[in-house]
Amino acid sequence: MLLLVLGKGKTGSLVAQVARERGHGVRVLDLTENRHASALTGPLLAGVDAVIDFTAAEAAIANMRAVLSLGGRIVVGTTGWYEHLDDMKALAIRRGGALLYGTNFSIGVQKLFRLTAELAKLEGYEFSVSETHHESKLDAPSGTAITLQGIIEAAQPGIKVEVTSHRVGDAKGEHIVTAKSPDDTLELRHDTHSRRAFALGAVRAAEWLANNSGAFDFREIFDQL
Repeated sequence: MLLLVLGKGKTGSLVAQVARERGHGVRVLDLTENRHASALTGPLLAGVDAVIDFTAAEAAIANMRAVLSLGGRIVVGTTGWYEHLDDMKALAIRRGGALLYGTNFSIGVQKLFRLTAELAKLEGYEFSVSETHHESKLDAPSGTAITLQGIIEAAQPGIKVEVTSHRVGDAKGEHIVTAKSPDDTLELRHDTHSRRAFALGAVRAAEWLANNSGAFDFREIFDQL
C-alpha cells in the first residue's frame, strides 16, 4: 500500500515510521507543503491507497474536503472538528470515498471505552472523568475524555459528567474514569507510555479502510483489524 501522512509532528512522524515498518510506501506532507489542502490534487492522490491525518482541526477539515471530494480514503486522528462530522460523512458517501475517524486510535483506549460502558450501568454512583495531556495539545477536554463523558451520560440519562483537564509537560495521555458512592470508589485508568499506540492503530485503520467505502467511527470497527 501507499499511504500519505499529513502532519510531521510527533504522532504524524511516528505514523510514517510505523507504516514503513509494516512494509508500506509512505509520503509525508507538513503544513507548509499543504496549506489549505492545496497539495491534495487528483494527480497526487491517484496512487494513494489511504491518507492519514494528524494535523490540527482547521487543517483537517480542509484535508477531508479535498480527499473525499476526489473519492479518496482518509483516516483522521485529529480531534476538535466534530461539529463538521455530519457534513464529512455525507461527502464521503456522496463521492464514494471513505472516512474513518476516532478520538483515539489506541486499542487499549478502545477497551477503556467498552469497560466504561459497563461501569456506567451502576446505579447510585457519581461519575467523573479526568484527563492529562502535553502542554501543546490545543483542545481541552480531549476528544477521548469527551467520548468517555458521552458514554456515561448515554447510560445515565439526565446526569452531567464533570470532566477535568490538565496540560503538563510532554505527557503522552492519561484518562481516568471514577465512579464514587457513599460506600466505595471504582476507577478505570488508561496511561499512554508511547505515542506508538496511536500510530499503530492509525496505520492498521488505514489498512482496513483501503478495502471499504463509507464513513466509520473507529470504535465501531476496531474489532475487525
